[in-house]
Amino acid sequence: MTIQTPISDVSGGTGHPEASGLPDLASLNRLAGEFFAQLPGVVQLAPRVLPVLRTTGLASGLPVGLSTDAPEGMSSSLPGGLGTLPTGLPVNPPGSFPVGRPPASSVAAPAGTGILVPSPLSAPAAPSVAQPSLSSSLPSAAPVSVSSLADTHGTAPYYFLDYDRPAAPSAGNLDQFASLADPQSSIAAQSGQLPGQDPLVLLLSELYPDLAASPVAGTTAVSSASGSAYDAGGRTLVQPAGPSLSPSFEQPLSWDRAPNHIQYQAQPPFDVHAIRRDFPILSERVNGRPLVWFDNAATTQKPQAVIDRISYFYAHENSNIHRAAHELAARATDAYEGARNTVARFIGAKSSGEIIFVRGTTEGINLVAQTFGKQQIGAGDEIIISHLEHHANIVPWQQLADQTGARLRVIPVDDTGQILLDEYRKLLNPRTKLVSVTQVSNALGTVTPVKQIIDLGHQAGARVMIDGAQGLSHASVNVQQLDADFYVFSGHKIFGPTGIGVVYGKQELLDQLPPWQGGGNMIADVTFERTQYQPAPARFEAGTGNIADAVGLGAALEYVERIGMANIALYEHGLLEYATHGLLSIPGLRLIGTAQNKASVSSFVLSGYKTGEVGHALNQEGIAVRSGHHCAQPILRRFGVEASVRPSLAFYNTCEEIDHMIAVLRRLAGSRRS
Repeated sequence: MTIQTPISDVSGGTGHPEASGLPDLASLNRLAGEFFAQLPGVVQLAPRVLPVLRTTGLASGLPVGLSTDAPEGMSSSLPGGLGTLPTGLPVNPPGSFPVGRPPASSVAAPAGTGILVPSPLSAPAAPSVAQPSLSSSLPSAAPVSVSSLADTHGTAPYYFLDYDRPAAPSAGNLDQFASLADPQSSIAAQSGQLPGQDPLVLLLSELYPDLAASPVAGTTAVSSASGSAYDAGGRTLVQPAGPSLSPSFEQPLSWDRAPNHIQYQAQPPFDVHAIRRDFPILSERVNGRPLVWFDNAATTQKPQAVIDRISYFYAHENSNIHRAAHELAARATDAYEGARNTVARFIGAKSSGEIIFVRGTTEGINLVAQTFGKQQIGAGDEIIISHLEHHANIVPWQQLADQTGARLRVIPVDDTGQILLDEYRKLLNPRTKLVSVTQVSNALGTVTPVKQIIDLGHQAGARVMIDGAQGLSHASVNVQQLDADFYVFSGHKIFGPTGIGVVYGKQELLDQLPPWQGGGNMIADVTFERTQYQPAPARFEAGTGNIADAVGLGAALEYVERIGMANIALYEHGLLEYATHGLLSIPGLRLIGTAQNKASVSSFVLSGYKTGEVGHALNQEGIAVRSGHHCAQPILRRFGVEASVRPSLAFYNTCEEIDHMIAVLRRLAGSRRS
């Protein structure tokens, strides 16, 4: 086996070998990725053999090293030249839930070749007992329609958990939920893929959904909201039994019974091991144990690409921007404005003129409060927020209300932690000037129906701002499709640097707003009699901005784009499913927030322990979680607690890490009972 990397390219990223002649860490990581991609035992298959494998059930028994050539003209979007899958399919009808688990990790196929799939050596361990999940309880010989499960199993506590559980957990029945989750029934976890999968079968059915003339064993017909199978070009699309579709916030479905469901898009699998090598801090040890970073809702770790980009800026581009004729100023300006362009593309803005750089979400919300709020909101006007909000989306509006005589109103949530849309409709009236809600609750993980919130707010004549601090890192966002008036987020929540964030605002709105700070950079002309301001976004960026970290944010978004937001959403969905099953198996553990639609954030309390004690015990084992009120005291008090333990997951986490946390929590629960 040879690695196709010339020694002249083994460098520190500048194109020149290091003086010592040895590769740096980034080069070693790249070489490691190429090495693992070429390990022996990887099976290479041509598309023409796949229908036979899927219908005969021989896929899992292929000999190691089998290789056939791919046909010419293989499509890059859908193998075999079949075109592309339509996106935004309404997969789950009202009251129904996705089936099974995400596809296994695999190595991406080189262009023009067959498909690379994991060898049997990397297949997950077989379960010792039956897995209490829908994917293993379904008959294997017949297809199952998602819609057929809607009426009989619509009361599951989460859309990804077992259908035979009681109604959604509440303070009175959480122990019942915990008792139903048998820790011995779980399948052995695999760090590189989610448990309970046949990697080859899942991958083939994922990539070739419409090669079969009719549904085959282990697949599910994709149903529309009306219950009919989705047909494309005369072919019925077939959905693999695992949830091969990943959530997107872009176009939420509008089913009456489940208005907060989110849409799904087909995506290929990805390799968590290769991703973990991109994050140097994941090699750290804490208290003699490997670091397990489950505090991603507080801040995410940074890939080497971001670290290198910031370092390169200071080494080769460092200068103030916009106002100098020298070379470094031009480089810095290009890098800074290039990052603005990247942000605009990433969130689907019309232009970079709608992107304002700030320090973070908190400063972004304050910017909107001090510009739009002071200009448009007066005595007797109303501002609507939700019960789920972070303090950063409460306090600025309280301050504005105190200053202007406006009134702050709050959308309530149900016992699962989901916004009550009917109550929101009642709050809207001609006095409503602004609605400001979170996309994902930082304390509970609840995914809110932001598209419906925006549409209803606009119907009432209000402007709507979305706090995307917790949402943007979990699934793709398109602000034009959402039709948000403002959208704010922080770089450090999406694998970028701290101290940098973004306010998106519709151009026509920003052009009407006054600046909120005065100084250099935001002016066009100044005399002692008057000042003329720059157009947006410059008028909102007074002084020297955080140039290097804006550039780092651009690198972080580009890194995420290379992985694919849909891949990230799919993998995190599987991690959340796996973690929730494990948490429910622990006696005395109460989950806080059990909405059907959740991002990969859990919140819980453990009977007999203070949250700080649980956090300390986990830290002793190298596991970092957040314990406390998470700057969201109102929503925790809604559930009768002052604090919670909050593990929050990202795409570089694994099932093995979750098992480690569950083992510590189970040990704590057992020791306190004795």
